[in-house]
Amino acid sequence: MSQIGDAAPHPIGIGWMPAAGTAASKDQASQMVQQFSAAAEGEGEAAGVARAVGALAEEFAAQRSERQRRRHLDAEDFRRLGAAGFRRTGVPVAEGGLWESVPRTTRVVAEMLRALAAGDSAVALVSAMHPAVLSFWMASPEVTPEAQAAWDEQRRRAARAALDGAWWGTITSEPGSGGDVANTRAVALPAAGDGGLAYRLSGAKHFGSGSGITSYMLTSGRPVDEAPDWFVLDVRDVPWDGSTGMRLVAEWDGHGMAATQSHGFTFQDFPAERFAWPGHLVDLQGRAGPFVGTLFTAVIAGVVDVAMATARSQLAPRRGALRAYEQVEWTEAETEAWLIRQAYEGMLRAVESDEGGTAGALSVVRGKTAIATLSERVLGRLCRILGGGTYGRGSPFGAWFEDVRALGFLRPPWGLAYDRLYDGSWPAG
Repeated sequence: MSQIGDAAPHPIGIGWMPAAGTAASKDQASQMVQQFSAAAEGEGEAAGVARAVGALAEEFAAQRSERQRRRHLDAEDFRRLGAAGFRRTGVPVAEGGLWESVPRTTRVVAEMLRALAAGDSAVALVSAMHPAVLSFWMASPEVTPEAQAAWDEQRRRAARAALDGAWWGTITSEPGSGGDVANTRAVALPAAGDGGLAYRLSGAKHFGSGSGITSYMLTSGRPVDEAPDWFVLDVRDVPWDGSTGMRLVAEWDGHGMAATQSHGFTFQDFPAERFAWPGHLVDLQGRAGPFVGTLFTAVIAGVVDVAMATARSQLAPRRGALRAYEQVEWTEAETEAWLIRQAYEGMLRAVESDEGGTAGALSVVRGKTAIATLSERVLGRLCRILGGGTYGRGSPFGAWFEDVRALGFLRPPWGLAYDRLYDGSWPAG
């Protein structure tokens, strides 16, 4: 089987002509980019990448009306993000990237995604998957001694692939699993070669965000007589007709995050490379989890940012004429947006104060869950204040309302998140 290595962008991608946006949206995006760039000062090389990503976000915001109608990703957006340096977010500094550690890297990457989401939420969410997946290696530089050499080699190949042009994504969810990777029904059978890491995977997977853009995808599978484990799928130039073991069975048609290409596939004896620290699915997930959860939350925080700014610009000229109900709803939306910012900052500080990379995990799940709830409330209130026009596709608010609902379903989804929060609410012992 092929290993992680030479990467080339997948040829599938739909081209789109940019549409003009409003001056108001561009001004709001410019202000957010300026604030973000100022916050990134002192971060060294990462600040240059942040500014470049912010400039793209500003451009995407000016095309918002057209972008929110898309049902597909544009490969050119990801080429430009790669050229801006975003792919380096999951590559160690020593190898030419921006990754230092979970505590030192989370904020700068999250803030890039927050700015990007203000321009195009679907592009931001798919982009978030790239450093999120690579963090399964980067957050665990040291493993058990017997696996260290193979792990180091696989980790270097993953980083090199990103530098060479690969986008990383994930397709771990399965119908009926409840979002729990430990409930995978996908079967992984050993194949010859690759030092015992070569497998053939069979099973149904869905929510493969960025399908057609990604070169490699993280997934889970169950080796015979073993606990579930992590695997990498090399999906470069792979046809989706089942001829090589990967068949498209459900094209993404989501109400929200409509352009993420989060397709569903079945795999039959498809080549897969097992993670080089076998049997440590939970350990790897635990070490990367705070980083991953914060990135997903940053995307939704960015959507709330731009929704509040846009609503303010529309309501300001008639703020004295708002009915009592509308005034109350606006005040509540302002309060909840403030709470979102505090929860998001609390997540970042919890991760930054945890040099071990795990103690902040519960704070991240709590913050993500709170923001998932609050963001839906905020967007609902804005739609009610602004009126029935927000129900039409000509208004950005209907799309944003559906987009923010995605956070509650992202890992860990609602049920798993509340299980963890309940368990974590009681002292150990």
